[in-house]
Amino acid sequence: MRLQRTLRTAVEFSGPGLHSGEDVQARILPAPQGTGVEFVRTDVPDAPSIPANIAYHSSKERRTRLVRGGSEVETVEHLLAVCSALQVDNLTVELSGPELPGLDGSAQVLVELFQQAGIVEQRAEARRFQLEQPIFVREGSATLVALPVDRPVLTLQYIASFDDPDVMGGSFQLDVTSESFEREVAPARTFCLASEVDALRKAGMGKGATRENTLVLGDPQTVMRMPDEPVRHKMLDLLGDLYLLGADLQAHIIATCSGHSTNAELVRRLLDLMKEQETGGLITRETGLDIREVMRLLPHRYPFLLIDRVIEIDGYHRAVGVKNVSINEPQFQGHFPTHPIMPGVLQLEAMAQLAGVLLLRKLENTGRLAVLWAIDKVKLRGTVIPGDQLRIEVETIRMKDKIGKVQGRGTVAGRTVCEAILTFTMVEE
Repeated sequence: MRLQRTLRTAVEFSGPGLHSGEDVQARILPAPQGTGVEFVRTDVPDAPSIPANIAYHSSKERRTRLVRGGSEVETVEHLLAVCSALQVDNLTVELSGPELPGLDGSAQVLVELFQQAGIVEQRAEARRFQLEQPIFVREGSATLVALPVDRPVLTLQYIASFDDPDVMGGSFQLDVTSESFEREVAPARTFCLASEVDALRKAGMGKGATRENTLVLGDPQTVMRMPDEPVRHKMLDLLGDLYLLGADLQAHIIATCSGHSTNAELVRRLLDLMKEQETGGLITRETGLDIREVMRLLPHRYPFLLIDRVIEIDGYHRAVGVKNVSINEPQFQGHFPTHPIMPGVLQLEAMAQLAGVLLLRKLENTGRLAVLWAIDKVKLRGTVIPGDQLRIEVETIRMKDKIGKVQGRGTVAGRTVCEAILTFTMVEE
């Protein structure tokens, strides 16, 4: 095990975002142990901090975006790759806009800034996850395979091919250390195909791209810094996305044509395995609640109590619960008799009940009911059938006076099946 680390002193830099073109001031500050890497939008009043965690990932083309409440940050992957390779665990990143400055399109400048600031150890141990079983993600032609290894190292292997026949693909493999990353990956710049330039501009992307910070593959004027620079940059992006796991990863990752969305899905599956390994499956942590305690907080009863156990709860901020789906439940008599599927509205109801548990734990809400007021940004991504275990995570975005807003996500075996933002009003019983 290693100790957590942070910067010795703050670093500052500025410049336009690669996609937005907007000039942004960035300030990276040391943070206490256990903080993790958190982003703070200084231009958004009362903006919540946004942890570098897969729970806050929100898909966006050609970049990694994190969203919490009404605040978001984009193109965080280069910074997170540096944090991963240099083993920096705790930082506060202040930004005056929505996108990190693109700098030279690589991570090289950030490595130099971190080295100039210095890196110091803290007292707490860093979290670590050793993969013990193979897993894979496939999306079209993109695949990601994660394999166990018997060495305490993260090995990345990237295989790239491009839709343009005039642009050669390639492959690259690396045992990730601070030295190998600085030498082999950090200098690799972002890229696009010459055939994509017009479409990207029309889509509003690449406003901050220049010939100095972006390789244009298929353009004879393009000069690469190093062999297979595009492949190495894809490895840089992958390493940054893997940092969203929140732990040092011991595994061998083989990526073929993968991008940010497939990277994120792999991280979600790794996270589920890590939680299962840490908790022994369904063993309730000290912070959890059994069904009797759930029933003391919620007024719901058969057949409408849809939470079987709260396996983790963090103050009034976050809770994780499970719903074990059984064929004996009455809704399956009609939905549907020959093909039973848990209705999406009941998935959301289970999410709302877990949110109610979270909100009703506050002393000021004693004697109140959490009544659902609004549902926003609902996505029903997959089916839930008898025999499944629906794992639900909710987090409080805002709690003020009698109004509470909660973000929720449901998964089955690591696969996201539902997402929503729920708003409640607290009323007297």
